[in-house]
Amino acid sequence: MKWVKPMAKAGANSFTFHIESDMPEGGPKALIAAIKEAGMTVGIALKPGTPASAIEEYVVDVDLLLVMTVEPGFSGQSFMGDMMPKVAELRGKYPTLNIQVDGGLSPTTVDAASVAGANVVVAASAIFGSNDQPGVIRALRESVEKCQ
Repeated sequence: MKWVKPMAKAGANSFTFHIESDMPEGGPKALIAAIKEAGMTVGIALKPGTPASAIEEYVVDVDLLLVMTVEPGFSGQSFMGDMMPKVAELRGKYPTLNIQVDGGLSPTTVDAASVAGANVVVAASAIFGSNDQPGVIRALRESVEKCQ
């Protein structure tokens, strides 16, 4: 909770938290309410070892589900393709919700995520480590667009 108001004050319009994080009194529902009260959209992130079922009771109140495709912590990790069944499960249950993937996404891995149902992609190393940043961004965007 301590970061919600400062992030909103700084101009953030979206706030995504890990369901595995230490929660304030009142748990995830209280955090979701605080984020919405601050005028931001809400996302919930799932680490690789956390099942999709961990967020079921909160989905009705959020705008985005984020499936981590690496263990959170540092950039440059390899994409975990074995997270695609989780993406597909969430897409099947929540066909209109934004499903985001983060970790190891590149032009060679993005199709697996897009086909599984991800419609929002986070990429860092693939873009910033490329000599053709616009080309990488275009490839990522085209993959998502062709699967929607």
